Amino acid sequence: MTTLIVTLPLALLGNATEYEYVLTQNGLTVVGHGRTTAALLPVTRTLAGEVVAVVPARALSWHRLTLPKGTRADSASNPQRLRAVLSGLLEEHLLDEPEQVHFALPPTARADEPVWVAVCDRAWLHASLQALEAAHQPVSRIVPEFTPDIQAPNPNTLYITEGILPAQLVVPSPQGVMVLPLSRAALTLLDWPEHGALVAQPSVASVSEQWFQRPVSLQPSEQRCLTAAQSDWNLAQFDLINTSHTRTLKRLNSVWQTFLHAPQWRAARWCSVLLMSIHLLGLNAWAWKERAVMDSQRAAIRATLTDTFPEVKVIVDAPVQMARALTNLQQATGTPSGQDLEAILGHLSALLPAGQSLSAIEFVAGETRLKGLILSTEETSTLITQLKTKGYAAHIEADSLLIRLAGHP
Repeated sequence: MTTLIVTLPLALLGNATEYEYVLTQNGLTVVGHGRTTAALLPVTRTLAGEVVAVVPARALSWHRLTLPKGTRADSASNPQRLRAVLSGLLEEHLLDEPEQVHFALPPTARADEPVWVAVCDRAWLHASLQALEAAHQPVSRIVPEFTPDIQAPNPNTLYITEGILPAQLVVPSPQGVMVLPLSRAALTLLDWPEHGALVAQPSVASVSEQWFQRPVSLQPSEQRCLTAAQSDWNLAQFDLINTSHTRTLKRLNSVWQTFLHAPQWRAARWCSVLLMSIHLLGLNAWAWKERAVMDSQRAAIRATLTDTFPEVKVIVDAPVQMARALTNLQQATGTPSGQDLEAILGHLSALLPAGQSLSAIEFVAGETRLKGLILSTEETSTLITQLKTKGYAAHIEADSLLIRLAGHP
């Protein structure tokens, strides 16, 4: 699955606004990266492609709270009520009015449990997504650049990235995500331990080493974007989700594409292909066997026809030709057949209730029309059923009973 990871710019949006992007095919390695306008971003040309938007750390604030009991932490099932709950809990902690911010909860949010809530400017986020939509780059997921994940591999890491001049410090920890400009006051405030991990973007690595007076580990911005895209978070909540059906389809598509392309599912994919191949071979073998049985039956029918009626030289439809030949033989020898009036009346006389008589009989082309019968609904149904057991099709039409040999037009 081809994934385009785009970092949303903090600057005012316009046609000349540039976006940092990363292109990956498996979510683990970078196949392309750069910086360009929305109109020139690479296009994921396959149906499996998706666009992931990364919200910079400076654009988000993080708040810890506990959802009240009975609250459904699903922004799609009852967004108005959940948003009202979050607005009430965070109103005193926000710099803007609740209507002007966008809320997002983690995928594992539960009522009566502490959770982190991500908050950003609502108008900015909507404008950023609309700009990508206008450039034919619809965003399927929105992830934060950093999260206060207490289960992170190394939560005690200080990241130095490009941002506030000359650089910015980002500290994700169980207490939240702190973003500060690289300055003497910030270092004093952090009081970062001498042996604490330092990870710097290559463009600010030399500046970082001067400030901290020791080497730093390097992490390119594109690698940081790959890590962010692997997050379980999705900030596309509340009014950024169209319907639960759309969300389910996106989730199923994501699971399907993971199965198709993720390296850890390679063995399962090969097993699936092998299993499907075995089933296909089995179906072909079964179809070949059934075809052989049908051919054998057809050959037996044709042999019966030619043995019984040697004068038939060309076989087109053996059952029809045999029925026609049998009828001709009966007519030539004077032997009554089931289509004859005599045979039909003989069966009928044995099945009719006592006291019934006919006022008129019409016999045309194997069809017998009888008038004058006075039968109840139950008697009529019984008579038709009994005639069916004799090989005749019968039904009531107006005041007449129509009888013909079953299977004959």
